[in-house]
Amino acid sequence: MKAQRKCLKGVVVSDKMDKTVVVAVGRTMRHRLYGKVLRRTKKYMAHDEENACRIGDRVEIIESRPLSRRKRWAVRQVLQSAAQQDVGR
Repeated sequence: MKAQRKCLKGVVVSDKMDKTVVVAVGRTMRHRLYGKVLRRTKKYMAHDEENACRIGDRVEIIESRPLSRRKRWAVRQVLQSAAQQDVGR
């Protein structure tokens, strides 16, 4: 039986490479001693076959086979483009 692949949602912070984007995924955690809520961000390199993503886009990425030394994720879909976010303001 094949394991379920992980999905994450984040914001594109770089699209300078060919067929690759860098996605920042944020999460909140509670400090184990002091109880303060902290924000943590991790960056993932994701495969973007059509070069469709732009900086500021909200995207969903999915786990994939290793595509290069640091690339183990692929863009599943663009949830909201940066142009749409500007219109909503």
